[in-house]
Amino acid sequence: MKLTSYDIIRKPVITEKSMADMAAKKYTFIVDVHANKCQIKQAVEEVFGVKVDEVKTANILGKTKRVGVHVGKRPDYKKAVIKLTEDSKAIEFFEGIQ
Repeated sequence: MKLTSYDIIRKPVITEKSMADMAAKKYTFIVDVHANKCQIKQAVEEVFGVKVDEVKTANILGKTKRVGVHVGKRPDYKKAVIKLTEDSKAIEFFEGIQ
């Protein structure tokens, strides 16, 4: 199955830390678990029309949760921190969230 750019980028991560990193042109996304750094870079450049300098990824394991005697697990996911080049424009999607 071929992943499109819109399949690779699942959703943005909106936390205090990710909002603080936006000043340094760093944006955080939850991405497809099977996507590699090259695919993530191409997807962000295609979807948002920016130039990506660096991609850092981390595989996050889901927490185990209990409700009474029932034990469940949150899903695993992959997080990518994208750093844009100095001459690249900012991603408009995040404007006004701060």
